[in-house]
Amino acid sequence: MNLPLGYRYSALYAGIRKVAKPDLTLIVSDTLASAAAVYTTNKVEAAPVTLSRAHLKESGGIARAALINAGNANCATRTGARVALATSKAAAKALKCKTAEVLPSSTGVIGVELDPSKITNALPELVAGLDPGRFLDAADAILTTDLVRKVAFAQAPGFHIAGMTKGSGMIHPGMATTLAYVMTDAVIPPQVLRAYLKNAVARSYNRLSVDGDMSTNDTLLVLANGASGVKPKKDVFQAALDEVCQSLAKQIARDGEGAQKFVEIQVTGARDEDTATRIARAIANSPLVKTAIAGSDPNWGRILCAAGYSGAAFDPSTVDIWLNGVKVCRKGLAAPFDEPALTKKLDAKDCLIRFSIAGNGHGSATFWTCDLTHGYIDINASYRT
Repeated sequence: MNLPLGYRYSALYAGIRKVAKPDLTLIVSDTLASAAAVYTTNKVEAAPVTLSRAHLKESGGIARAALINAGNANCATRTGARVALATSKAAAKALKCKTAEVLPSSTGVIGVELDPSKITNALPELVAGLDPGRFLDAADAILTTDLVRKVAFAQAPGFHIAGMTKGSGMIHPGMATTLAYVMTDAVIPPQVLRAYLKNAVARSYNRLSVDGDMSTNDTLLVLANGASGVKPKKDVFQAALDEVCQSLAKQIARDGEGAQKFVEIQVTGARDEDTATRIARAIANSPLVKTAIAGSDPNWGRILCAAGYSGAAFDPSTVDIWLNGVKVCRKGLAAPFDEPALTKKLDAKDCLIRFSIAGNGHGSATFWTCDLTHGYIDINASYRT
């Protein structure tokens, strides 16, 4: 685990969760860092998202710390804005930095008041616990219904990137996912970092869906503190950032609530990339497709149907479909295949759906999702209780 230079991490239990496991996280850059973020496009926006946007604008894309709590979304409450500001101010005071240099995030139940004293009272211990080696502690403390830790790393000549994310349900990003934090020690100005992030998100988190529900708290933050002294070439840094973001996005799909199978959807031959993405997203979000995969049912008609209502322009008679390497549809019609053999293939933990449009189109897209099982209902039917 090669971590970027100049960052410290801390986590502890502040009493926000009902269960006694870490629920408060602090990520600190030892020096001022360039910062770029993308947030939820949900019209219902959590208070920490609103404040984090404002802080980035006020600071001109500079930050020292990210303060994250799990167990309460601090969204749709009477005191949400006051809580986000009060806790950010307290963290800034403890770190001896400006309030606008602290970027808050929350995740958890919507509509429940968050007691700010649980965070402010815990800050002295949280700050005292800051250490460069506590990256994994921080990654664990941001999780909610996740079953596994989600981290990713990339290394290039002279600099490092490390990322952590959380997400298992309420995943249908139009920008990012529930929460994600990526740190690098490369030298990158804020405006350039924003461009890198925009490109990376388009090829990773915006190609991800678990259940078609978009969170009110989605935040993906990237910090670049320049501690390595290295100014990387554009293509080198973009490739490294893409690698980390794509790895994190795939890990979310693999750990979807109740999921048993990881599903990759590849669309080729579309008129353009946007068309291909629209088709792939519709297939990924289809409950009928996802339940068919859960049951190892090679019901390719559901895939074609989902593409058809996606709003994308294509000729169904030019479509071929493969499931785990077996052609099941040829030119929009059934292709002969050994159903028992394919059903056995679909029992695998990974499922690959290929949707190919014949013709002159060069648009392609890859999307990641998971199957839909009764486990998803079990988790979400009693999430608050």
